[in-house]
Amino acid sequence: MIDMFGRSKIIVGLEIGTSKVRAVVGELDDDGNLNFLGVGKASSRGSVRKGEIINTDLAEQAIREALADAEEKADIEIGSVYLGVTGTHIKGFNNRGVHPIASVDREIDEDDIRKVVQNAQPQLPADQDVLHTVRQHYGVDGQEGVESPVGRLASRLEVEVHVVCGQTTRIQNPVRVVKGLGIEVEDVAFNGRACALATVTSHLSEQGVLVIDLGAGTTEYTVYFNGSLRHSGVLGVGGEHVSNDIGVGLKLSHGRAEKLKLEYGSAIINSNVVGRTVNFSSDVGLDDKSVRVGHLHQIMNARLDELFHLVRNRLAQEKLLKKIHGGVLLTGGGAHTPQIDVLCKRIFKMDVIAGRDLSENGLNNILDQPEYTAAIGLVKYGVQQMGQRRKASCGLLGWLVGR
Repeated sequence: MIDMFGRSKIIVGLEIGTSKVRAVVGELDDDGNLNFLGVGKASSRGSVRKGEIINTDLAEQAIREALADAEEKADIEIGSVYLGVTGTHIKGFNNRGVHPIASVDREIDEDDIRKVVQNAQPQLPADQDVLHTVRQHYGVDGQEGVESPVGRLASRLEVEVHVVCGQTTRIQNPVRVVKGLGIEVEDVAFNGRACALATVTSHLSEQGVLVIDLGAGTTEYTVYFNGSLRHSGVLGVGGEHVSNDIGVGLKLSHGRAEKLKLEYGSAIINSNVVGRTVNFSSDVGLDDKSVRVGHLHQIMNARLDELFHLVRNRLAQEKLLKKIHGGVLLTGGGAHTPQIDVLCKRIFKMDVIAGRDLSENGLNNILDQPEYTAAIGLVKYGVQQMGQRRKASCGLLGWLVGR
């Protein structure tokens, strides 16, 4: 379907994860409502490590399968995607731009807004690129917290922004792989921001919320308060590391460790399982194995406790914990871990809920699955970008939205 500007109203979000590649297809109806038409997924086949492609051939196969699955379920042909990226090279920080109002009447107009946001762009090393510049608020002649400065009289305009950037080649690599399949990449977004777009309501954004995306190879986190993105980061730790710990600690193959985690795992040490054992039948070439469930829970608890404390310590260093009054949203496949919310609540001393999309139509059972949050958010990011381009074509500033 094509809109009045000649652009398709079909929007596809593609996440190339460490464990799975996921695609979500959305469509904007004539009233501007977003409906989800289909999803697709495929195993990453070991082609991705810590959120970044390490085997192009295997990654291409996985992407092709996930898109084909989505095409079949949505009954469309996919020609372009909004691509999610992650990795420990991605960093977030706050920055400020300043612009003098030079017009005779001193009235702030859209050109002044454009220039002050441009002035907030950081001077990055040659090997770095900006993914997002997200407006927080404006300052007008020393008055902070101004939301809409256009039309006001002033001599000095300032803006606070949150910048997300990453290493240029590491951002370009997945783009190149997708384009090699004949699929256009409409835009690239940080997975952490995408997860927030799928889960954070305007109320939570004002109140203050922490979003933690528990992936297989990485953990992304973002903090929102006063209506905007204030902090973001990536840890090179995820569910795969939990499985590796289980394999080493219990002397199991990776496959057995993963199966044990999914079927009997817990984020906290449950006193009810003391003395309980799980017996594995023999795989080819492997002996039968008996495992104490309590030992399994100890191993998982140690790694997940460490992960949450790493996030908490980073936020404490930035003095952000007291800004978060709306609690923690957990997304990603790791959010399925039994008792993960209990452990998270103990560490952050906040309310914790499993992240989910709260507002859209279609495929409700999928929207409730936290592992699809990033791909759903990438669709929403696409909707946002389309809206910004539409505003820009009408002489307005698309990037004023930026949340």
